[in-house]
Amino acid sequence: MTEPQPSREERLAEVLERLYEAYPEPEISLRFSNRLELLIAVVLSAQCTDERVNGVTADLFEAYDGPRAYAEADEAELAAAIDSITYYNNKAKYIKSACRDIVDAHDGEVPDTMAELTDLAGVGRKTANVVLQHGHEIVEGIVVDTHVQRISRRLGLTEETSPERIETDLMEITPEGDWKELTHLLISHGRDTCTARNPECAACVLEDVCPSSKLDGGRDLADGSEW
Repeated sequence: MTEPQPSREERLAEVLERLYEAYPEPEISLRFSNRLELLIAVVLSAQCTDERVNGVTADLFEAYDGPRAYAEADEAELAAAIDSITYYNNKAKYIKSACRDIVDAHDGEVPDTMAELTDLAGVGRKTANVVLQHGHEIVEGIVVDTHVQRISRRLGLTEETSPERIETDLMEITPEGDWKELTHLLISHGRDTCTARNPECAACVLEDVCPSSKLDGGRDLADGSEW
């Protein structure tokens, strides 16, 4: 007789317990000293590694002091300062435009609401969630980056494909007090073990509760990819 499969809530509870034990102090890896630096770092991090972003912002944050400096910057010079970042021309445009709005519409302060943040150029819900959580200590949702998207699907916590719908699914089954940390736990696990191309299932603390484990007959992944 086949044993009943755990519910998404039950699996998520087990995932949280094990990952908290594996990563007792999960934290954001981007380096920043204020809300504006956080906002800029997160915009730069889209489709780029945090390590590369940190290398660029070390000099960038010294060269540009405050939103007015970015708003009044020569766009070509700003782009040149971040040219090792993916899509640097677009990101320079976003940063300049966002900082202009911060100066003109928000008295030079990074706004603290989802609606106002997502009105800024280059800022979607994921970026806004990061800024709210780590800049304002406001938790309105769950940050869904590529690691969270990949691992939540592999674990059978969602079948959705868009970050927005994945976030909704995860918010339904995750205690609100864990919304912020869930992201960092899954990111840490994704970097250390459950990588995109070669996940180390044999070393994974979640292997026995993961429906996508390579050790269990090589079943297809929830995201439809193959091992």
